[in-house]
Amino acid sequence: MSLGRAYAVGLVGLEGRIVEVEADIGQSLPAFVLLGLPDAALNEARDRVRSAARNSGLPLSRRKLTVNLMPADLHKRGSGFDLAIVMAALAAAGDLPDPGRTVFIGELGLNGRLQPVRGVLPSVMAAVAEGFTRVVVSSRNREEAELVPGCQIRGYDCLAEVARAFGADPAGLLYPKPLPATATTAGQTPLAASQAQGPAGQKDLADIAGQHEARFAVEVAAAGGHHLLLTGPPGAGKTMLAERLPGILPDLDDAQAMEVTAIHSLDGRAACNSLLRRPPFEAPHHGASMASVIGGGSGMPRPGAASRAHRGVLFLDEAPEYERRVLDALRQPLESGRLVLHRSAGTAVYPARFQLVLAANPCPCGKGGGRGRDCTCTSLQCRRYFSRLSGPLLDRVDIQLGVERVGLRELADPGAAETSRDVAARVAAARERQQNRLAPWGSASNAEVTGAVLRGKLRPPGGVLSVVDRALDNGALTARGYDRVLRLAWTVADLAGHEMPDADDVGQALSLRQQVRTP
Repeated sequence: MSLGRAYAVGLVGLEGRIVEVEADIGQSLPAFVLLGLPDAALNEARDRVRSAARNSGLPLSRRKLTVNLMPADLHKRGSGFDLAIVMAALAAAGDLPDPGRTVFIGELGLNGRLQPVRGVLPSVMAAVAEGFTRVVVSSRNREEAELVPGCQIRGYDCLAEVARAFGADPAGLLYPKPLPATATTAGQTPLAASQAQGPAGQKDLADIAGQHEARFAVEVAAAGGHHLLLTGPPGAGKTMLAERLPGILPDLDDAQAMEVTAIHSLDGRAACNSLLRRPPFEAPHHGASMASVIGGGSGMPRPGAASRAHRGVLFLDEAPEYERRVLDALRQPLESGRLVLHRSAGTAVYPARFQLVLAANPCPCGKGGGRGRDCTCTSLQCRRYFSRLSGPLLDRVDIQLGVERVGLRELADPGAAETSRDVAARVAAARERQQNRLAPWGSASNAEVTGAVLRGKLRPPGGVLSVVDRALDNGALTARGYDRVLRLAWTVADLAGHEMPDADDVGQALSLRQQVRTP
């Protein structure tokens, strides 16, 4: 045989496409030609593959070897194609039988060791979606790959083991003793068996002294999935409140956990050996670049903090210190729940349905809260400070709350605050009410329901909305702000156990949105 074939997966954002790897052995002078728009890391596979095969006792043919990666118009990136390339080359040389419809994902070391790669979870998901049921990965990626149901996963430590499992007879191995391959059968559903995974040392709301109104605002934000702006002097507890928001959010369901784990698998910062069940928390520094917050980089853009916070919380402390273009770039995902990153090499789409929490001081010096006696900032400096928080961005933030410093009385009574466990129970009950009510419209939380539904089928009767109607008429609210107050009113009602928002719920919702006044 002079033609061999194997399969791999190419990722474009979180979307994977099956790549057919063809290998042909010609009769001309020795050469290794790699076709199909490979990047620099993939181009280097020619030398890695030759050394790995030789050191595994299966040297590649010394004749001209041409490897083609199809589709040819898809840019291929990374070292995860190494294993598929060498398997196709060995099949072309007749050193092993045709591996059939098996997907190979893995990087090869020069000694033949099979190395783990990023993005195994979305790659296996793409393979299963295309009808492939057998996937081979590095043993260190096996647990992550097994999170995808309906697929047989085999994990190996080195190329020699893979080759032997597919019918080759390697000799002179660096790793002569094969380790047993592990597999999960196609009928298993590891979703039910995976353990919940949350942040270590979960922070508790009981640590916060006082701040009853701010604690309620955080509870409302968690119950309805609302965005939140906290404005107040340093030391008032804004960061503490934001850091405790993830602890009162409900666990992710199977579909959400798979999405979140796939993003973190592609990011590669931590091993994803089980589904991430707890909502993530991202808090980039205010000096972070556009690429680190939104996503980007050379070649195909990678996910940023906004995508890593999908189904969780994106916290921007000292929000006016961020570049304005970075803040305004968040307007798209706040509305659509996804990020579309266009580059010359292609377009990557990442989910980004997060809860945005902004924290800001009242002025550049931070002393403008309360009586503001020690503040030395001019009105022009304050306007410049808050100008980075554009009107269109703030209009998308449901809850805008002023936070004052706590006094001695609150600090002296540390046992008065509720724990996160107690608050989380109310939040979970409110989320359940929302899911039951909004199921006909395909929404899971009040923050996701459309304005047309809020003003139509879910509009409260009578004069319940009179105060919001007046705010819209006199210009205190925009049309978007009007809808967001309605969403807040439904969340307040859900927490109180009401079937429909009443006038008090609507007034409380309007108060949560209209407390902050920027200079």
